[in-house]
Amino acid sequence: MNIEEAQQMQYVTTAERIGIKKGIQQGIEQGIEQGIEQGIEQGIPRGESRLLRRQLARRFGPLPEWVEARLTQASTSELETWGERLLDAATLDAVFRAG
Repeated sequence: MNIEEAQQMQYVTTAERIGIKKGIQQGIEQGIEQGIEQGIEQGIPRGESRLLRRQLARRFGPLPEWVEARLTQASTSELETWGERLLDAATLDAVFRAG
């Protein structure tokens, strides 16, 4: 490759620059959207878990390790189920019973 060919390869048209800039901007926007969605997906269960933990502790006193472990590993669906059971349950075991 001679100097002239190298110089031609380095030349980027205005249209190409605009396209590159738009592509970068779209990539950034897509990354931000994905980050927000991930944050929401992770934040909702964490918030539900924190609220349920506080409610359980207020009703039943200090929570044993097994309850803490269950809350930490729970799905959103489990947290919702336990939150509803808390309203009528007389014991921690009743809140977390299977079925």
